[in-house]
Amino acid sequence: MLKALIVVDVQNDFCEGGALAVKDAHEIIPIVNKVIDFFNKNQYFVVATKDWHPANHKSFAKNSNGTIGEIGILNNLPQVWWPEHCVENTYGSNFHPNLKEIKHIIYKGTNFEIDSYSGFFDNGKLKSTELLSLLENNQISEIFVLGLATDYCVKHTVLDALDLGFKVNVIEDGCKGVNLSFNDSNNALKEMKEKGAKIIKSDDLN
Repeated sequence: MLKALIVVDVQNDFCEGGALAVKDAHEIIPIVNKVIDFFNKNQYFVVATKDWHPANHKSFAKNSNGTIGEIGILNNLPQVWWPEHCVENTYGSNFHPNLKEIKHIIYKGTNFEIDSYSGFFDNGKLKSTELLSLLENNQISEIFVLGLATDYCVKHTVLDALDLGFKVNVIEDGCKGVNLSFNDSNNALKEMKEKGAKIIKSDDLN
């Protein structure tokens, strides 16, 4: 069984000082790096996703006359209005400077008309990224997911992976959540587990 690690959106804008900083996000960097080392050492596959938004992306509150943190409608889907973040080719869209180098990168959120939490599809599943074909071409059947944020991009990547038939493990201590509501991350982990994901710790890898 061939395994892959998916590192989700460990980008400057989601880390301390970023436009959409996840609380304590910097704490996961050493854990993510430890897991990357483990996968590289065992010659498993490693891929990272990046939010890669055009400046006119309509999920940005300022582009849709929305209020940051409130929910509106975009492309007939519920949409949280976000601050401008991870605009393509900006410092905020770069990986955290302490993150170990990852060769394979998947860009998402590139269509200004619709948001993309999952590493596999946009939120309306209108278009897919290259992630599924990359995993299939490398004969991956089991994936391990960590990164930012537990309650959004990690959760949606995991749920789509389960729907696509992958065996999925979530490395809980390698994730942090936005938590617009207090229990969002806990509820996300519960939902992922109920749908079939295994929740593990980085120390469980061997």
